[in-house]
Amino acid sequence: MTTLSPTSTPAIVPRKKVNLLGLSRVQMEQFFEDLGEKKFRAQQVLKWIHHAGVIRIEDMSNLGKALRDKLLDIAEVRPPEIASQQDSSDGTRKWAIRVDGGGLVETVLIPSGNRATLCVSSQVGCSLDCSFCSTGKQGFERDLTAAEIIGQVWLAIKSYDAFGPGNNRVVSNVVMMGMGEPLLNFDNVVAAMDLMLEDLAYGLSKRRVTLSTSGVVPALDRLAGVSEVSLAVSLHAPNDELRNQLVPINRKYPIAVLLESCRNYMAAQSDKSRVVTIEYTLIRDVNDQVTHARELVELLRDTPCKVNLIPFNAFAQSDYRRPSGNAVQRFWQVLVDAGYIVTVRTTRGDDIDAACGQLVGQVVDRTRRSERYRAADDAQLITVG
Repeated sequence: MTTLSPTSTPAIVPRKKVNLLGLSRVQMEQFFEDLGEKKFRAQQVLKWIHHAGVIRIEDMSNLGKALRDKLLDIAEVRPPEIASQQDSSDGTRKWAIRVDGGGLVETVLIPSGNRATLCVSSQVGCSLDCSFCSTGKQGFERDLTAAEIIGQVWLAIKSYDAFGPGNNRVVSNVVMMGMGEPLLNFDNVVAAMDLMLEDLAYGLSKRRVTLSTSGVVPALDRLAGVSEVSLAVSLHAPNDELRNQLVPINRKYPIAVLLESCRNYMAAQSDKSRVVTIEYTLIRDVNDQVTHARELVELLRDTPCKVNLIPFNAFAQSDYRRPSGNAVQRFWQVLVDAGYIVTVRTTRGDDIDAACGQLVGQVVDRTRRSERYRAADDAQLITVG
C-alpha cells in the first residue's frame, strides 16, 4: 500500500467542467435547478449559445455577475475545433472537425436553392463495416458527445457568421448521415436532435431533421418512443443474401425485421402521412439490374416509403464502380411505374470528397479494421507487381 510522507500532498485532479453546449432544454433546466437557480436561466443561456452564437459566459449580460462567476468555475461552452475547411465548385462546404482526443470527423453543408442541408457525424469512424462506405474502412474509435454533435451545427452557422437576428438561416435541414451509425450512439444523438428541434436553439421542424440508420432494430424501436424526427434506412439491397454482403448488420437484423421496425416507427408518429425514406446505393453489376428493381418493388409493397437512389461514389479502398446513367434510368423507371416516389441523389462536393459514402476522418481504430484493409491493399499491390 502506498503511503504519503508528512510533507507530500495528494495529486489534485482538475474538475471537469460541464459543457453547456450539449445540454438539451430539460437538461439545462435541471442544471440550473441543481445550482439553486430559477429554470428561466436555462432559456437565457440556450438563446445565448444557439441563437446568438455566444460561447463566452462573461458576455452573457443578462446573467448576474455572481451567477456568471459561479458558472465560470463549473461550466463552459466549448464547441469542437475546425481543423480544415474545403469549398467545392458547386457551393458544397466540408469541414474536418477535431474532437477531444484528437480524432477528426467530417461535416458537410450542401446548399440547394433556398435550402441548405447539413450532414452531421455521430461517431469517430464507424463500428459497422458497410462495404460501399469509406468511413467503415477506417474502423471505430468512439462515440461523439452531444456537444460534439450539436457543435457541428453551431460551427457550420458560425463559419458563415450567421448567428443573430436578421441573418438568413444557413442550415435549414439536418441529416444524421455523416460518419458513424447514429443509433449506436443513442443518448447523445437524441439529446443533440432535441436541440435541433428546440425553439430556444435551432427550431427546425421534425420533418427537416432526419436520422439515417443501417438497421439497428432494438434502438430504432426505442427511438419511436422518444422522437419524431424523419427516418431514413440504408437498405441498398432487395434481398437478405445480397444485403448480408453490403450491410453486414443485416445478418443480425434481416430485412423483414428491419422493415417491420420501420413500419412501427412511422405508426408511432403523430403525423400519419409521413413515410420512411429508403436509401439505395446503386453499384454497377452488383445491385443495379432491372431484376433487382423489380424485387425491390415487391419487397417494399407493404411499407409506406419513398426511395432515394444514390449512384455509388468511388473511393480508394473499393473496387466497386458507379453505375451507368442508363442503368440508373432503368432502375428508376421500374420503381416509378410501380407507383413509388423516387429521387436520384445528385452527387455534390465530389471534387472535395464530400459525396455520400466518401467521408473520412482521423480515427484511432480500436477494431483494427483499417489495419486489415491496408494489409489487403498491400498484398494486392505485391501480387499485381
